[in-house]
This record gives sequence, structure tokens and C-alpha cells, in this order.
Amino acid sequence: MKRKIFILHEIYGVNDFIKKQAATYSNASTTVECISLYSENTVFTYEQEQEAYEYFINEVGFDAPLKKLTQKILDAKTHFDEVLLIGFSVGATLAWRLSTLPLQGIVCVYGSRIRQYLEVIPSCPTLVILPSHEKSFNVLELKKTLNTLLAVHTKQYNGQHGFMDYYNPNYCHESFLQAQGDILQFLQTKRDQGEQNNGSK
Repeated sequence: MKRKIFILHEIYGVNDFIKKQAATYSNASTTVECISLYSENTVFTYEQEQEAYEYFINEVGFDAPLKKLTQKILDAKTHFDEVLLIGFSVGATLAWRLSTLPLQGIVCVYGSRIRQYLEVIPSCPTLVILPSHEKSFNVLELKKTLNTLLAVHTKQYNGQHGFMDYYNPNYCHESFLQAQGDILQFLQTKRDQGEQNNGSK
């Protein structure tokens, strides 16, 4: 079975962390593509957090990329048996908004703005990874709401927004290992189910 995974980056762009995540999920039967939401593949440093955030909100936003991303996903569906999305932060919120497409699975890693799009009901298995706390909202309330959705499975780990990123000041090694393990297990489960479905056809 041929599988395609698209990775949607944080406000910083396709940086070293995102590239290393891509390498983690790539194997003989899995092609991983990091999609840059920025023109000229712009990358910001962690010290430029505010500048990066403003650039994303003003130049990209949560609406404009959807058409292009939808087309990319639908094109991939014609070449691969499985297509999955993994998004981090703002990329996770975009992935959430694409979860009604015919995908095999979605992973949303600390997509804090998901709380603004709770009218979206994912139609594919969706793993939402949450930190123990966020500055701007109550994580437990969001978790409670997401847990009522049939296709959604939430996991919460100790740490703040950015805890999976080993270059980020909020990095938490123990939580990173747990979350990384859960993402890999989620992807493996989707693969096993896909192979079973193919075998029964």
C-alpha cells in the first residue's frame, strides 16, 4: 500500500523541526511532503515569534490556504492508497478544517485555534494532541468538547504549546516521547486497517 503524508507547519515555516518530523514518518511505502504555506518558503526563528504570528495572520490566515490544500489532497488521492495530514499549531487548525475530506487520518498537534472551528465534524479518524495548559484558553474545556465527537481521539500531555519541538523553549522531552509514540501508533493503526480493508475487497 502506498501512503502519502502531508505535514503542515507552525507559524515559523518549514524549519528543522518540521523536516525532522517528516523524516520520522517517511519509509519505503510512505512519502512525506512538508507544505510551505509561505511565499518563497520563508522561515522565522523562535525569537521572531510575534513577527511570525503576524505574518501568518496577515499574509496567510486560516481561510486562504484551504482551496490549495484541498486540491493537493484530492490530487494525491488519485496516486496513493492512503492520504493523511499532520499539522502543528496553525497547521493543526488548518488540518482540522480539512478533516471532512476523504482522508485516512489526521493528527492535530496543539492546534489552539481549533476552538474557533468546532462546527467542523471530522469524517476521518482524528488524533488531537493537547498540552496541559495554554495561555489563551482552557484546554480541558476544549478536550471535553472534542471528546463528544465520534471520529476524534484526544491526548493531553504535560507542557505548554510547542512541547514537541526540541528547538522550542517550551520543549518537554518526556511529553515529546509520549506524543511521538502515540502519533506513530495512530499511523500504524490506520495502515493496518487500510491493509485489512484492501484484503477484504
